[in-house]
Amino acid sequence: MTGDALALFPELLLRDSDPLNKGILPVQRLEELVSNGNIRASSPILDDQIQPSSIDLRLSGIAYRVSASFLPTQNATVLQKLQDLLIEEVDLSSSALLKKGSVYIVPLQEELFLPDFISGRANPKSSTGRLDIFTRLITDYAAKFEDVRAGYKGKLYAEIAPLTFDIVVREGSRLNQLRLSRGAPRSSDTMLREMRERESIVYSPDASPLKPMIAEGLQLSIDLEGTDSSAIVGYRALKNTGPVDLANIDHYDPREFWEPIHRNSKRTIILAAGDFYILASKEKVSIPPDYAAEMIPYDPSVGEFRIHYAGFFDPGFGWGLPESRGTHAVLEVRSHDVPSLLEHGQIVCRLVYEQLLAPPARLYGKDIGSSYSSQRLALSKHFKRNPDSGV
Repeated sequence: MTGDALALFPELLLRDSDPLNKGILPVQRLEELVSNGNIRASSPILDDQIQPSSIDLRLSGIAYRVSASFLPTQNATVLQKLQDLLIEEVDLSSSALLKKGSVYIVPLQEELFLPDFISGRANPKSSTGRLDIFTRLITDYAAKFEDVRAGYKGKLYAEIAPLTFDIVVREGSRLNQLRLSRGAPRSSDTMLREMRERESIVYSPDASPLKPMIAEGLQLSIDLEGTDSSAIVGYRALKNTGPVDLANIDHYDPREFWEPIHRNSKRTIILAAGDFYILASKEKVSIPPDYAAEMIPYDPSVGEFRIHYAGFFDPGFGWGLPESRGTHAVLEVRSHDVPSLLEHGQIVCRLVYEQLLAPPARLYGKDIGSSYSSQRLALSKHFKRNPDSGV
């Protein structure tokens, strides 16, 4: 990185021992990386791709259906590795159907040319997770999914495996997002304890402040109570539905894709092995402006199920809302090999907080078009908000 480029990043010139020298890059730093050519793309990067603490990644015009998921490891690029697993090429230049149960590798339009002190981590976007589209970032010579090693220079790829619905995508569709950061993050628990001294970060459903449950992150429990106005506590995905076109917003009748789950007298639910559910946290959470968070997707210590495929929470999520305090976390849930019983208030996941390198120039919320800024229990934005169906 040149001296002129470093001048754009005063935080990056600080000593390694300075805690302000570590953190997730906020929106304005991501924009500067784009301007400097550290983040490039085959077509111009759009303003609305850059979120408060991440950048949306776009599909290119081709997908490769492969026989198995894979990592290239240290000996190969992604394209070299997929040649042995390739089944067919799929043209995405207009639109194409990706079938559930199949695995696809799609080159992304964005490429990275990172300085040695910047690394990255990716996650599916919220709407991707709520459609049960298993999506992971891959880089050349990678030993891990979702991670971008410090100083990486090269292409990015998305592994896409629709698990519940066939989906329709096209060149430019955005299924995942990338965060970039400098340095190792501070302990989430240390930051959480410091934050609770300054402001509340977790609230009851009536927006009363709660004492946070801190243990390797902020612990959250499941809501199986519902509200006075709705007894629906979740949704189970139906089988053998039509496809979902990711370009269609507020379009599909949820009753054709989802079965509502109503609260019972015991406030419990049994997750059938292999089925996909949309549920919500009992608590409402807040992400202050100087922080971002990530949901830990799978924690065997709390049960044999996966929670939250799409784990990024932006700065400003549930924070500073004029009408209420905190926002419920919507959870994408799949039980593994055995049925799992959940009870109201049972701890099911952890939210790990990380500090930003600098305060972001804009926050998550309606002002930037965020789709889930005041959610309680919400399907993806592709489904109609239909009062008759309880959505």
